[in-house]
Amino acid sequence: MSTEMWDAPLDDNQADSLTLTGDPEAEKTLVATAMARPTIVDELAMTGFDPADITDDRYRWVWFAVEELASSFRDGEIRYLAVDRQLQAWRADGRMASVPLNEQQLTELYNYAQPGSESWFADRISKKAAAARTVAHGHNAILRGNSAAFDPDEDVAALQTELDGVIRATVQDDTSLIGDLLADVLERAVTPPTNEDRIPTGFIDLDELLSGGWAPGQLIVIGARPAMGKSTIGVGFARAAAITNNIPTLFESLEMSKAELGSGIVAAESQVALHHMKQGVVGNDAPAAQRMARAAQKMREAPLHISDGVNLSMPALRAKVRNLVRTGGLRLVVVDYLQLMQAPAAESRQVAVSALSRGLKLLAKEFGITVIVLAQLNRGPEQRTEKKPMVSDLRESGAIEQDADIVILLHREDAYERESPRAGEADLIVGKHRGGHVATITTAFQGHYARFVDMAQT
Repeated sequence: MSTEMWDAPLDDNQADSLTLTGDPEAEKTLVATAMARPTIVDELAMTGFDPADITDDRYRWVWFAVEELASSFRDGEIRYLAVDRQLQAWRADGRMASVPLNEQQLTELYNYAQPGSESWFADRISKKAAAARTVAHGHNAILRGNSAAFDPDEDVAALQTELDGVIRATVQDDTSLIGDLLADVLERAVTPPTNEDRIPTGFIDLDELLSGGWAPGQLIVIGARPAMGKSTIGVGFARAAAITNNIPTLFESLEMSKAELGSGIVAAESQVALHHMKQGVVGNDAPAAQRMARAAQKMREAPLHISDGVNLSMPALRAKVRNLVRTGGLRLVVVDYLQLMQAPAAESRQVAVSALSRGLKLLAKEFGITVIVLAQLNRGPEQRTEKKPMVSDLRESGAIEQDADIVILLHREDAYERESPRAGEADLIVGKHRGGHVATITTAFQGHYARFVDMAQT
């Protein structure tokens, strides 16, 4: 297709296809019915109906007026006189930019009410609005695809996110009586969790503290100062899930390359010194080479997806997660690390990081997966006599702590004092645990194998 065809002006038929109007008759009838039976405002809200889908501004304001007056008119209809007074009050105080329906027009509108048919008319309005959003989405896709600045990673991800919003989620009444919940509660109380509903962490004491491991819908933040081994512990959690327990996992690295990650994983699984692998001298050690071969056989079929893209945004991550959930049953995502993610435009870095942490939490809830995000701490530990980090040391945003279900702080005394009597040990300080206890889990740090090892005391 030639460039001229894209640049040519739209003819009348094309322009009409890009500007879908609403359904005036359905809108008129639905708004009139709301005046006659105001309770439909709340009833339709529970089905997901959005009054923003009413395209005629005058009818939409009548709907808002009925919504406003409904609390005062608990029974029966809301006559056009009351609606007229409300509209005129909003018009007088500058809340309405458009001219509302007058008393005579409201009287005529009232005659269109059809109580009992409101769901049918609301559905017509919603479908028409979804069609309009679909056409707008397609037009936007054409503009993005034809732009000289087209970026497949950013633009395709943005279009996928936009497409998700074409059909608005249905709001369902999710309230339950306590009696209806008891059977499931009692069954869970006597049934230990399995790998089907929990993801093992790789550390016995941590699994015990977390009632079996990571849970779906959780956002876990692992905080540490530089050079403490946060990437190593993140990879360790991914290894425990994907290689040990065959749980589909995505590791997003913004700091290390795939080659570096691959070497570290093989070293950890085979107990072959990482520096020997980097020097290429493992072939001189037959037992080490055999261990690597056995580890490779074990890892070959592991559902561990590794990405090392440098510009990871929330839309791009969401698109990747959606695809892996659909095609591979993804259950765990590890991001290394939060402050390196591409932040949305905001008035401050703090607000931008807050948006990222909130987006990660919503990602976990929406797809029913566990999201582990590594985060860098500020210089607080170095400025204290006691070098142990605290949750308040999370860098740039208190919202990270607020959004997280679990916050684990990584600390190694020998990072500050080489001759420490605890050299080789590392603490996983569980500083926040929503719905559970906090504690400190002691592990062994084996840097030469690029791994942390369980030191269970149970």
